[in-house]
Amino acid sequence: MRRALVLTDESRRHWFRASLPPHVVHRANEIERQVPWRLRLGLTRSDLESVAATYVAGFVGTMTFIL
Repeated sequence: MRRALVLTDESRRHWFRASLPPHVVHRANEIERQVPWRLRLGLTRSDLESVAATYVAGFVGTMTFIL
């Protein structure tokens, strides 16, 4: 007997999911829209440029003293 690896409706198989209303179970099976990480964190281009400049300055300063 072959079974699918992913069950789309487990409402009858688990007591907690069986207790949920149908509209909640329906929404749980939907795929959440992916938001870019920059938008989730609220970073702007100038923020990323300042982080990159700080990293490069630190790297160059460290390498100057090592070599």
